[in-house]
Amino acid sequence: MDDTTLAGQLAAAQAQVAQLSEELEETNRGVLALYAELDTQAAELRHANELKSRFLAYMSHEFRTPLGAIQSMTRLLLDRLDGPLTAEQERQVQFIHQNALEFSEIVNDLLDLAKVEAGRIDVSPGWFDMVDLFAALRGMFKPVLTNPAVSLIFEDPVDVPQVFSDDRKLAQILRNYISNALKFTQRGEVRVSAQRVSEDGQDWVRFAVADTGIGIASEYHGAIFQDFSQVDSPIQKSLRGTGLGLSLSKRLAELLGGSVGMQSVPDQGSTFHVRIPLRAAPPDGQPSD
Repeated sequence: MDDTTLAGQLAAAQAQVAQLSEELEETNRGVLALYAELDTQAAELRHANELKSRFLAYMSHEFRTPLGAIQSMTRLLLDRLDGPLTAEQERQVQFIHQNALEFSEIVNDLLDLAKVEAGRIDVSPGWFDMVDLFAALRGMFKPVLTNPAVSLIFEDPVDVPQVFSDDRKLAQILRNYISNALKFTQRGEVRVSAQRVSEDGQDWVRFAVADTGIGIASEYHGAIFQDFSQVDSPIQKSLRGTGLGLSLSKRLAELLGGSVGMQSVPDQGSTFHVRIPLRAAPPDGQPSD
C-alpha cells in the first residue's frame, strides 16, 4: 500500500471521527437542554404545589371562624338557652348543626393535608398504652353511635406493650377509619383491633378497623387512598365529603414510618389497616430504648 492510499484512509478516518464528535456534541447539547427543561418544569411544579398548599391553608383558616360561630349558635338553640323550640325547629337546627360539623371536618382535613404537603407537620413521638388510646377513641365515638343496629367493638390489644410513636397522629388515622366504617355500615359491627407483628426484620403494631358494611368493588381498590377519591355507591352519594380522609391517613402513616392497606368485598365489608413501628425513631435520631 503506497503513501497516497494510507493518507487517504487516514483522512477518511479523521473525517469520520470529526463527524462523530460533532454528532456527540449535538447530542450533549440536546441532553443539557432537556435537563434544563426538566428543571424548569420541576420548579414550576413545586411553585404550583406551594400555591395550592397556601390556598388550602388560607381557606381552611378563613372557614374555621364562621363554622365555629354556626356550631356555637346552633348549640345554644338546641340547649334551649333562648327559649323552647318546636319539633320542626329542632329538626332544622339539628340539620344545620350536623352540616356545620361535617363541613368543619372537611376543613380540618384540608388544613392537615396542606400542612403535610408543605412539610409543616412534625412527628412528636412518646410512650403510650394501647388501652388508653382505645379508651379515648371509644369515648369519642360514643355520642355518634346513633344506629342501634351497628356495634362499635374495641378488642383487647394482642401482645402489644407500650408503643413509642405519635399517638395523636395515630388516633387521627384510626378516627378516619372508624368514621368511614360507621358511615358505610348500616347493620352489624365495626371492630377495632391491634396486634404486635414481626415483619421485615422489625417489630410493628398492626391496627385494623373491620366492618360489615357495603364493601368496595375491586376497581376502586387502587385509588382508595388517593386525594379526593370516593366510592361510587348510593350511600356515598347521600353523604358529603371530599375523599381526603384516607389520603391524609396514608400520608400520616408514612410520617410515622408505617404504611396503610385495605381488603374489601362488596356486600361483605371492608378492613382498613395501618402498620407503624413499635419503636419509632425519636426526632434526634437516637434509639428510643
